[in-house]
Amino acid sequence: MTVNPGQLPQPAALPDDRFLDREESWLRFNQRVLELAEDPSLPLLERVRFLSIFASNLDEFFMVRVAGLARRMATGLAVQSASGRQPREILQRTGEVAHELMQRHAACFRDAILPALAEEGIDILRWDQLAETEQESLRRLFRDRIYPVLTPLVVDSAHPFPYISGLSLNLAVIVRDPETDATMFARVKVPPLLPRFIEASPDRFTPLEDVIAAHLGQLFVGMEVVEHHAFRVTRNQDLEIDDDISEGLLQALERELLRRRFGPVVRLEVEESISDGVLDLLTSELAVDEGQIYRVDGPLDLGGLASIADLDRPELKYPPFVPSKDALPEDASVFSAIRERDVLVHHPYDSFTTTVQRLIEDAASDPQVLAIKQTLYRTSGDSPIVDALMSAAEAGKQVVVVVELKARFDERANIAWARKLETAGCHVVYGFVGLKTHCKLALIVRQESDGQLRRYCHIGTGNYHPKTARLYEDFGLLTADPEVGEDVSALFNHLTGYSRQSSYNRLLVAPHSLRPGLVQRIEHEIENRRAGHPAHIRIKCNSLVDEVVIDALYRASRAGVPVDIWVRGICALRPGVPGLSDMIRVRSVLGRFLEHSRVFAFENGGEPEVWIGSADLMHRNLDRRVEALVTVTDRAQRDELISLIDLAMDDGTDAWTLDGDGTWTRHRPKPGETLRDIQTHLMKSRRWRTVDA
Repeated sequence: MTVNPGQLPQPAALPDDRFLDREESWLRFNQRVLELAEDPSLPLLERVRFLSIFASNLDEFFMVRVAGLARRMATGLAVQSASGRQPREILQRTGEVAHELMQRHAACFRDAILPALAEEGIDILRWDQLAETEQESLRRLFRDRIYPVLTPLVVDSAHPFPYISGLSLNLAVIVRDPETDATMFARVKVPPLLPRFIEASPDRFTPLEDVIAAHLGQLFVGMEVVEHHAFRVTRNQDLEIDDDISEGLLQALERELLRRRFGPVVRLEVEESISDGVLDLLTSELAVDEGQIYRVDGPLDLGGLASIADLDRPELKYPPFVPSKDALPEDASVFSAIRERDVLVHHPYDSFTTTVQRLIEDAASDPQVLAIKQTLYRTSGDSPIVDALMSAAEAGKQVVVVVELKARFDERANIAWARKLETAGCHVVYGFVGLKTHCKLALIVRQESDGQLRRYCHIGTGNYHPKTARLYEDFGLLTADPEVGEDVSALFNHLTGYSRQSSYNRLLVAPHSLRPGLVQRIEHEIENRRAGHPAHIRIKCNSLVDEVVIDALYRASRAGVPVDIWVRGICALRPGVPGLSDMIRVRSVLGRFLEHSRVFAFENGGEPEVWIGSADLMHRNLDRRVEALVTVTDRAQRDELISLIDLAMDDGTDAWTLDGDGTWTRHRPKPGETLRDIQTHLMKSRRWRTVDA
């Protein structure tokens, strides 16, 4: 019988309120970081580190997200968000949540962390709490190391209010001239290159601004210091680069980095004790409104607690962890091992040094290697990867490096690396106009003993950064599969030349095929479910915001497909909503390592299809970046990736669960029960991968 498609029952429309607000979702992610700092079961100095991470995260949120929204409102470009909130509503709600979290952060430091540190013989004290001998020691330090770099700036008819740089810590000082009784405002910048917390005696510290405040009389000789208060401003520091520029991108970026210092103020932090008069002056001069003022019980800038977390007190930290070196045999050629079969590495559980770094270094020194091509988004200051690439170029190999200059807050470092690589003879390419190159790819062309050329590839979920590879959880696939080699070669030709290839064998590539490829596979799971075949969608990512993908997942849930999502940060999807997302579960895991990998698994009727790569489910990743996912074909490796996501979704795992209203709830063990820490489990478990001799 023929049925007119117009007579088929139409699926119910998706509700308008189906998306959570992304800005508030990000703040709730940072709240989960704060909850780790509040967790008394964690080692004390790790809790201190989480306090520091919370503060640094919030700084970046204001510099980029809040500043960007305010800028769009000011230019009339802001539109209603997918969550249905107007831009002004978002700013208001963001401010309310940020105020609440900053107060909670300060309370955790004051009421929980400070007393706990004191019990362990580590004291963070204000100036008047120090012993006289300690104050005397700091007086000498002030005279020798601090006083010479201070520049007090007074405000009067001849001296305008000084420029306050973003994230700088400052003292607002009111001084009185005893001869005329006139009062003046002065600003003293706390030097950013000195330690945030000064050691007065072993394991006893005081904020740097307290040391300066105690010696203001030496800066304003003959004047009476009436009052002083610490304050800090956050400015818009997101880059605005016109990609269609006639001059070189390198020079434009350097110019914009200088301009970044002068962005508008989006947040003013002050200590609770600040007087109304001084606050009114700051508010007026900095052009901030009441909603941008954040009063906290000091000290400010607790991102500086990282130095306290770094103290040499191993008993107050996570136990030492040595990554496994078993992924690749140490006594055999890295190329022969990869030729034999695909190798899936899982950092930091697998050593980055003995796998990915070793591959690049061996390629640089191997006389049979003819060419190396690699993308660099972020790397470390003393990068062995970059050193290896330069050595390869100096040895006469063809080396092509696609450097992303606009990697946020790493722009200066990447400019330096780009110039250094060029000097060594590498071909340096800056990617596409209008697109960031975010994919993690390495391609090695080697002439084998039989004269044939073979391509060896690495496709990863994280950056070529040896230091963060010890802290970030990521996957990488090392393969000599000819199809992958052909794909990666074509993608590099696309990045460096004029190739317009958009279809690949084992890759999905943004901005052309990645979103459509994922949505097509979600739809295929729906078809399998309706046909009675096994169907299941599992996703691990950093952020889930893209409305097209979210709507496809809603349709899958409505069709009865189980959807499990493991997300670290932002999630705009509402799980567990009756009739919309009953079949969707969302979990978040935070801990010792930063969960950074991206995995996409589809049951595919009983023959699972699993992808790993660089892309998160966000507009910028799917539309404005070059991203790459690779399909994992080894059955054992696919099963392990699926099992890992299942482990995170298990109710016995320590994780947070997202509710449909945007609330995250941390799992709490029942009496007598211990929840599984998935990262500890992976560190302790026997390697699932065996390496043939």
